[in-house]
Amino acid sequence: MHVTKKVISNLNKCYAMSEVTVEGKRCFVVAAEKHDPCYLFSEEGELLEKVWDEPGGVMTMAPVPGADGQFLATHKFYSPNDSADAKIVIVTRKGKGDWEVRTLCEAPFVHRFGIFRRAGVNYLLVCCLKSGHSYKNDWRFAGACFAAELPDDLSAFNDGHLLELSLVQDGMLRNHGFSRAVWGGHEAAVIGCEQGTFLMEPPRVRGTEWTVTNILPVPSSDAVLIDFDGDGKLELGLISPFHGNSLTIWHLNEFGYYVPQWKYGAPEKETEMLHATWADMILGKPTWIVGWRKGTKCSIAITWDAEAGDYRAETFDSNTGMANAMHFVRSDGKEIVVGTNREIDEVAYYEFEE
Repeated sequence: MHVTKKVISNLNKCYAMSEVTVEGKRCFVVAAEKHDPCYLFSEEGELLEKVWDEPGGVMTMAPVPGADGQFLATHKFYSPNDSADAKIVIVTRKGKGDWEVRTLCEAPFVHRFGIFRRAGVNYLLVCCLKSGHSYKNDWRFAGACFAAELPDDLSAFNDGHLLELSLVQDGMLRNHGFSRAVWGGHEAAVIGCEQGTFLMEPPRVRGTEWTVTNILPVPSSDAVLIDFDGDGKLELGLISPFHGNSLTIWHLNEFGYYVPQWKYGAPEKETEMLHATWADMILGKPTWIVGWRKGTKCSIAITWDAEAGDYRAETFDSNTGMANAMHFVRSDGKEIVVGTNREIDEVAYYEFEE
Protein backbone atom coordinates (compact mmCIF):
# COMPACT_ATOMS: atom_id res chain seq x y z
CA MET A 1 0.00 0.00 0.00
CA HIS A 2 1.33 3.42 -1.01
CA VAL A 3 -0.27 6.62 0.28
CA THR A 4 0.26 10.13 -1.08
CA LYS A 5 -0.81 13.01 1.17
CA LYS A 6 -1.90 16.51 0.27
CA VAL A 7 -2.97 19.19 2.76
CA ILE A 8 -6.02 20.91 1.29
CA SER A 9 -6.94 23.27 4.15
CA ASN A 10 -5.84 24.52 7.54
CA LEU A 11 -9.15 24.72 9.38
CA ASN A 12 -9.17 25.36 13.12
CA LYS A 13 -10.36 22.26 15.02
CA CYS A 14 -11.56 20.64 11.76
CA TYR A 15 -13.86 17.77 12.58
CA ALA A 16 -16.84 16.64 10.45
CA MET A 17 -17.06 15.67 6.77
CA SER A 18 -19.64 14.48 4.29
CA GLU A 19 -20.05 13.88 0.59
CA VAL A 20 -22.56 16.13 -1.16
CA THR A 21 -23.65 16.38 -4.79
CA VAL A 22 -23.43 19.91 -6.24
CA GLU A 23 -24.59 20.62 -9.79
CA GLY A 24 -24.52 16.89 -10.43
CA LYS A 25 -20.88 16.51 -9.36
CA ARG A 26 -19.44 14.64 -6.39
CA CYS A 27 -18.08 17.08 -3.81
CA PHE A 28 -17.52 17.04 -0.08
CA VAL A 29 -17.88 19.45 2.82
CA VAL A 30 -15.63 19.85 5.86
CA ALA A 31 -16.67 21.73 9.00
CA ALA A 32 -15.21 22.64 12.37
CA GLU A 33 -15.87 21.75 15.99
CA LYS A 34 -15.61 25.33 17.27
CA HIS A 35 -16.87 28.71 15.96
CA ASP A 36 -15.31 28.27 12.54
CA PRO A 37 -16.32 27.90 8.87
CA CYS A 38 -17.53 25.05 6.70
CA TYR A 39 -15.97 24.62 3.23
CA LEU A 40 -17.01 22.88 0.03
CA PHE A 41 -14.36 20.94 -1.92
CA SER A 42 -14.37 19.18 -5.29
CA GLU A 43 -13.69 15.46 -5.29
CA GLU A 44 -10.11 16.30 -6.31
CA GLY A 45 -9.67 18.29 -3.08
CA GLU A 46 -9.94 21.77 -4.61
CA LEU A 47 -11.53 24.40 -2.36
CA LEU A 48 -14.65 25.64 -4.16
CA GLU A 49 -16.48 27.94 -1.75
CA LYS A 50 -17.36 28.73 1.84
CA VAL A 51 -20.68 27.34 3.08
CA TRP A 52 -20.87 29.34 6.33
CA ASP A 53 -18.66 31.33 8.69
CA GLU A 54 -20.23 30.10 11.95
CA PRO A 55 -21.69 28.98 14.38
CA GLY A 56 -19.77 25.71 13.92
CA GLY A 57 -20.05 23.02 16.57
CA VAL A 58 -20.39 20.43 13.80
CA MET A 59 -20.11 16.78 14.86
CA THR A 60 -21.87 15.17 11.89
CA MET A 61 -22.99 15.99 8.34
CA ALA A 62 -24.90 13.84 5.85
CA PRO A 63 -26.26 14.39 2.32
CA VAL A 64 -30.02 14.50 1.83
CA PRO A 65 -30.86 11.48 -0.37
CA GLY A 66 -31.65 12.40 -3.95
CA ALA A 67 -31.00 16.12 -3.41
CA ASP A 68 -28.50 18.34 -5.20
CA GLY A 69 -26.62 20.85 -3.06
CA GLN A 70 -28.35 19.91 0.18
CA PHE A 71 -27.13 18.25 3.38
CA LEU A 72 -27.91 18.04 7.08
CA ALA A 73 -25.48 19.09 9.82
CA THR A 74 -25.27 19.42 13.56
CA HIS A 75 -24.72 22.92 14.89
CA LYS A 76 -23.64 24.23 18.32
CA PHE A 77 -22.11 21.06 19.76
CA TYR A 78 -18.86 22.63 20.94
CA SER A 79 -17.93 20.02 23.56
CA PRO A 80 -19.67 17.57 25.89
CA ASN A 81 -19.86 20.47 28.34
CA ASP A 82 -21.24 23.00 25.85
CA SER A 83 -23.89 21.35 23.70
CA ALA A 84 -27.26 21.93 25.37
CA ASP A 85 -28.26 24.17 22.44
CA ALA A 86 -27.22 21.68 19.75
CA LYS A 87 -29.55 21.05 16.83
CA ILE A 88 -29.68 19.62 13.31
CA VAL A 89 -29.94 22.04 10.41
CA ILE A 90 -30.83 21.77 6.72
CA VAL A 91 -28.19 23.37 4.47
CA THR A 92 -29.25 24.18 0.91
CA ARG A 93 -27.21 25.74 -1.88
CA LYS A 94 -29.10 28.57 -3.59
CA GLY A 95 -26.22 29.59 -5.86
CA LYS A 96 -22.45 29.85 -5.86
CA GLY A 97 -21.37 30.91 -2.38
CA ASP A 98 -25.00 31.30 -1.33
CA TRP A 99 -26.19 28.69 1.18
CA GLU A 100 -29.40 28.74 3.21
CA VAL A 101 -29.36 27.25 6.73
CA ARG A 102 -32.66 26.29 8.40
CA THR A 103 -33.40 24.32 11.56
CA LEU A 104 -34.69 20.77 11.06
CA CYS A 105 -34.97 19.76 14.71
CA GLU A 106 -33.82 20.78 18.17
CA ALA A 107 -31.71 18.00 19.66
CA PRO A 108 -29.76 18.95 22.80
CA PHE A 109 -26.40 17.14 23.04
CA VAL A 110 -26.80 15.61 19.55
CA HIS A 111 -23.42 14.15 18.64
CA ARG A 112 -24.09 11.84 15.69
CA PHE A 113 -26.95 11.22 13.27
CA GLY A 114 -27.59 9.40 10.01
CA ILE A 115 -30.19 8.82 7.32
CA PHE A 116 -31.20 5.20 6.71
CA ARG A 117 -33.47 3.81 4.01
CA ARG A 118 -35.57 0.69 4.29
CA ALA A 119 -38.63 -0.48 2.34
CA GLY A 120 -38.67 2.75 0.33
CA VAL A 121 -38.69 5.07 3.38
CA ASN A 122 -35.94 7.37 4.68
CA TYR A 123 -35.46 7.57 8.44
CA LEU A 124 -33.40 10.01 10.49
CA LEU A 125 -31.62 8.49 13.51
CA VAL A 126 -30.41 11.05 16.06
CA CYS A 127 -27.88 10.07 18.75
CA CYS A 128 -27.51 12.33 21.80
CA LEU A 129 -24.33 11.99 23.86
CA LYS A 130 -26.12 12.69 27.14
CA SER A 131 -29.32 14.35 28.37
CA GLY A 132 -28.03 17.02 30.73
CA HIS A 133 -25.38 18.12 33.20
CA SER A 134 -24.94 20.30 36.26
CA TYR A 135 -21.18 20.85 36.12
CA LYS A 136 -18.18 20.23 33.85
CA ASN A 137 -17.65 16.56 32.93
CA ASP A 138 -20.93 15.58 34.59
CA TRP A 139 -21.88 12.18 33.10
CA ARG A 140 -24.80 11.31 35.41
CA PHE A 141 -27.44 11.95 32.74
CA ALA A 142 -27.48 9.19 30.13
CA GLY A 143 -27.91 9.84 26.42
CA ALA A 144 -30.46 8.38 24.04
CA CYS A 145 -31.32 7.72 20.39
CA PHE A 146 -34.33 9.23 18.63
CA ALA A 147 -35.77 8.77 15.15
CA ALA A 148 -38.27 10.17 12.67
CA GLU A 149 -39.42 9.47 9.18
CA LEU A 150 -37.62 11.95 6.91
CA PRO A 151 -39.78 13.37 4.10
CA ASP A 152 -38.32 13.72 0.61
CA ASP A 153 -39.17 17.44 0.64
CA LEU A 154 -37.66 19.33 3.59
CA SER A 155 -38.76 22.81 2.50
CA ALA A 156 -41.46 23.09 5.20
CA PHE A 157 -39.08 22.78 8.16
CA ASN A 158 -37.71 25.80 10.03
CA ASP A 159 -37.59 27.27 13.55
CA GLY A 160 -41.38 27.51 13.55
CA HIS A 161 -41.99 24.00 12.22
CA LEU A 162 -39.59 21.39 13.56
CA LEU A 163 -39.34 17.70 12.74
CA GLU A 164 -40.75 15.70 15.64
CA LEU A 165 -38.50 12.95 17.02
CA SER A 166 -39.55 9.77 18.83
CA LEU A 167 -37.49 7.84 21.37
CA VAL A 168 -35.79 4.66 20.12
CA GLN A 169 -33.53 3.80 23.07
CA ASP A 170 -32.57 5.61 26.29
CA GLY A 171 -30.24 4.88 29.21
CA MET A 172 -27.17 5.15 26.95
CA LEU A 173 -24.31 6.61 28.99
CA ARG A 174 -21.64 8.39 26.88
CA ASN A 175 -23.57 7.69 23.67
CA HIS A 176 -20.65 8.46 21.35
CA GLY A 177 -20.11 5.84 18.64
CA PHE A 178 -21.86 5.84 15.27
CA SER A 179 -21.27 3.99 12.01
CA ARG A 180 -23.26 2.46 9.16
CA ALA A 181 -23.53 -1.20 8.19
CA VAL A 182 -25.51 -3.51 5.93
CA TRP A 183 -27.23 -6.10 8.11
CA GLY A 184 -29.59 -8.71 6.71
CA GLY A 185 -29.62 -6.95 3.36
CA HIS A 186 -30.70 -3.54 4.67
CA GLU A 187 -29.09 -0.44 6.15
CA ALA A 188 -28.55 -0.31 9.91
CA ALA A 189 -26.74 1.79 12.50
CA VAL A 190 -23.97 0.65 14.84
CA ILE A 191 -24.08 2.69 18.05
CA GLY A 192 -21.47 2.63 20.82
CA CYS A 193 -21.97 3.66 24.46
CA GLU A 194 -21.07 2.59 28.00
CA GLN A 195 -23.71 -0.16 27.91
CA GLY A 196 -22.18 -1.75 24.81
CA THR A 197 -22.50 -1.77 21.04
CA PHE A 198 -26.06 -1.63 19.71
CA LEU A 199 -27.34 -2.55 16.27
CA MET A 200 -30.33 -0.37 15.35
CA GLU A 201 -32.42 -1.46 12.37
CA PRO A 202 -35.03 0.83 10.78
CA PRO A 203 -38.67 -0.35 10.75
CA ARG A 204 -39.25 -3.32 8.48
CA VAL A 205 -42.76 -1.98 7.85
CA ARG A 206 -43.59 1.71 7.80
CA GLY A 207 -45.12 2.86 11.07
CA THR A 208 -43.59 0.12 13.22
CA GLU A 209 -40.72 0.29 15.72
CA TRP A 210 -36.97 0.17 15.22
CA THR A 211 -35.27 -3.09 16.18
CA VAL A 212 -32.55 -2.62 18.81
CA THR A 213 -30.02 -5.35 19.69
CA ASN A 214 -27.06 -5.12 22.05
CA ILE A 215 -24.56 -7.21 20.09
CA LEU A 216 -21.71 -6.83 22.61
CA PRO A 217 -22.24 -5.59 26.21
CA VAL A 218 -18.72 -4.11 26.52
CA PRO A 219 -18.21 -0.33 26.92
CA SER A 220 -17.71 1.13 23.45
CA SER A 221 -16.56 4.49 22.15
CA ASP A 222 -16.88 3.59 18.45
CA ALA A 223 -17.55 0.40 16.53
CA VAL A 224 -17.75 -0.86 12.94
CA LEU A 225 -19.07 -4.04 11.33
CA ILE A 226 -17.20 -5.39 8.29
CA ASP A 227 -16.33 -8.85 6.94
CA PHE A 228 -12.54 -8.70 7.03
CA ASP A 229 -11.76 -12.33 6.19
CA GLY A 230 -14.52 -13.01 3.65
CA ASP A 231 -16.21 -15.81 5.61
CA GLY A 232 -19.64 -14.21 5.33
CA LYS A 233 -19.69 -13.06 8.97
CA LEU A 234 -19.25 -9.44 9.98
CA GLU A 235 -16.36 -8.83 12.35
CA LEU A 236 -16.82 -6.14 15.02
CA GLY A 237 -14.08 -3.51 15.20
CA LEU A 238 -14.15 -1.88 18.61
CA ILE A 239 -12.66 1.23 20.21
CA SER A 240 -13.09 1.20 23.97
CA PRO A 241 -13.84 2.57 26.48
CA PHE A 242 -15.14 6.13 25.89
CA HIS A 243 -12.38 8.05 24.05
CA GLY A 244 -10.26 5.08 25.04
CA ASN A 245 -6.99 3.50 23.98
CA SER A 246 -8.00 -0.12 23.32
CA LEU A 247 -8.36 -1.18 19.67
CA THR A 248 -9.74 -4.70 19.14
CA ILE A 249 -11.52 -6.90 16.59
CA TRP A 250 -14.15 -9.44 17.63
CA HIS A 251 -15.27 -12.48 15.63
CA LEU A 252 -18.78 -13.92 15.50
CA ASN A 253 -18.55 -17.53 16.72
CA GLU A 254 -20.72 -20.53 15.84
CA PHE A 255 -23.11 -19.69 18.67
CA GLY A 256 -23.78 -16.16 17.44
CA TYR A 257 -21.65 -14.36 20.06
CA TYR A 258 -18.82 -11.92 19.45
CA VAL A 259 -15.53 -13.14 20.93
CA PRO A 260 -12.14 -11.32 20.97
CA GLN A 261 -9.93 -12.18 18.00
CA TRP A 262 -7.23 -9.47 17.67
CA LYS A 263 -5.82 -6.49 19.55
CA TYR A 264 -3.63 -3.73 18.13
CA GLY A 265 -0.16 -4.35 19.49
CA ALA A 266 1.12 -0.84 20.24
CA PRO A 267 1.36 0.18 23.92
CA GLU A 268 -1.93 1.78 24.98
CA LYS A 269 -0.10 4.90 26.20
CA GLU A 270 0.68 5.53 22.51
CA THR A 271 -2.93 5.12 21.31
CA GLU A 272 -4.73 7.51 23.64
CA MET A 273 -8.10 8.91 22.57
CA LEU A 274 -8.79 6.60 19.64
CA HIS A 275 -11.35 8.45 17.58
CA ALA A 276 -11.32 8.46 13.77
CA THR A 277 -12.96 5.39 12.28
CA TRP A 278 -14.23 4.38 8.81
CA ALA A 279 -14.71 0.86 7.46
CA ASP A 280 -14.97 0.30 3.72
CA MET A 281 -13.56 -1.55 0.71
CA ILE A 282 -10.25 0.11 -0.16
CA LEU A 283 -8.04 -1.22 -2.96
CA GLY A 284 -10.32 -4.25 -3.16
CA LYS A 285 -9.89 -5.18 0.52
CA PRO A 286 -12.16 -4.68 3.53
CA THR A 287 -10.27 -1.95 5.40
CA TRP A 288 -10.71 -0.17 8.71
CA ILE A 289 -9.22 3.33 8.95
CA VAL A 290 -8.47 4.34 12.55
CA GLY A 291 -6.81 7.44 14.00
CA TRP A 292 -6.13 8.71 17.50
CA ARG A 293 -5.80 12.19 18.93
CA LYS A 294 -3.18 11.74 21.68
CA GLY A 295 -0.03 9.66 22.15
CA THR A 296 1.61 9.13 18.76
CA LYS A 297 -1.47 10.61 17.01
CA CYS A 298 -1.19 8.07 14.19
CA SER A 299 -3.57 7.05 11.43
CA ILE A 300 -3.60 3.39 10.38
CA ALA A 301 -5.29 1.06 7.88
CA ILE A 302 -6.25 -2.40 9.18
CA THR A 303 -6.81 -5.32 6.78
CA TRP A 304 -6.90 -9.13 6.89
CA ASP A 305 -3.77 -10.88 5.62
CA ALA A 306 -5.04 -14.20 4.26
CA GLU A 307 -1.56 -15.69 3.80
CA ALA A 308 -0.54 -14.95 7.39
CA GLY A 309 -3.98 -15.72 8.76
CA ASP A 310 -3.91 -12.54 10.84
CA TYR A 311 -4.68 -8.85 10.76
CA ARG A 312 -2.26 -6.29 9.41
CA ALA A 313 -2.09 -2.64 10.54
CA GLU A 314 -0.18 -0.16 8.36
CA THR A 315 0.56 3.38 9.53
CA PHE A 316 0.01 6.00 6.81
CA ASP A 317 0.41 9.18 8.89
CA SER A 318 1.55 10.23 12.37
CA ASN A 319 1.64 13.23 14.71
CA THR A 320 -1.62 14.50 13.24
CA GLY A 321 -4.45 13.54 15.62
CA MET A 322 -7.16 12.55 13.15
CA ALA A 323 -10.68 13.11 14.51
CA ASN A 324 -12.66 11.64 11.60
CA ALA A 325 -12.04 9.89 8.28
CA MET A 326 -14.05 9.45 5.08
CA HIS A 327 -13.35 7.24 2.04
CA PHE A 328 -14.65 7.50 -1.50
CA VAL A 329 -13.67 6.38 -5.00
CA ARG A 330 -13.02 9.34 -7.28
CA SER A 331 -14.57 9.53 -10.74
CA ASP A 332 -11.23 8.49 -12.26
CA GLY A 333 -11.09 5.39 -10.04
CA LYS A 334 -8.57 6.75 -7.51
CA GLU A 335 -9.12 5.68 -3.88
CA ILE A 336 -9.30 8.70 -1.58
CA VAL A 337 -9.39 9.04 2.21
CA VAL A 338 -10.04 12.51 3.64
CA GLY A 339 -8.97 13.03 7.24
CA THR A 340 -9.71 15.87 9.63
CA ASN A 341 -6.45 16.06 11.56
CA ARG A 342 -8.00 18.08 14.35
CA GLU A 343 -4.98 18.30 16.63
CA ILE A 344 -2.96 20.21 14.01
CA ASP A 345 -5.90 22.00 12.28
CA GLU A 346 -5.22 20.16 9.02
CA VAL A 347 -7.62 18.76 6.41
CA ALA A 348 -5.64 16.01 4.69
CA TYR A 349 -6.37 14.35 1.34
CA TYR A 350 -4.80 10.88 1.03
CA GLU A 351 -4.59 8.93 -2.22
CA PHE A 352 -4.26 5.17 -1.67
CA GLU A 353 -2.51 3.03 -4.29
CA GLU A 354 -1.25 -0.55 -4.46
